[in-house]
Amino acid sequence: MTQQGAVLQGYNNELVKCIEDLCMQKEELNKQIQQAEEEKNKLQHEIQILNEQLECVCENLAQKVASRNELDAILAETEAAYMKILDSSRTLLNVLKKEVGSLKHTPELKTNVT
Repeated sequence: MTQQGAVLQGYNNELVKCIEDLCMQKEELNKQIQQAEEEKNKLQHEIQILNEQLECVCENLAQKVASRNELDAILAETEAAYMKILDSSRTLLNVLKKEVGSLKHTPELKTNVT
């Protein structure tokens, strides 16, 4: 019976050691889980900050694109108006040249002084 008690005591000691090892593994795993959760929370916070920054950049970009589009329209209108001015100036110059040319061919008018 003492031999059976010794065998039982050996099993008990081995079982206790296995349970202690499992408890230590559980503690280590709990530490790793806690660290992973902290890292996850940190990354989620950084993602939130980056998303807010991205939103601001996108809004700013949209405003700048809208401003550029307005400037494009203004430039197109201005260039069209300038081309009309150039065309009118050319026409006016041609008319003026014709008038000056026709004045050279007309006899001078005499003025009567009394």
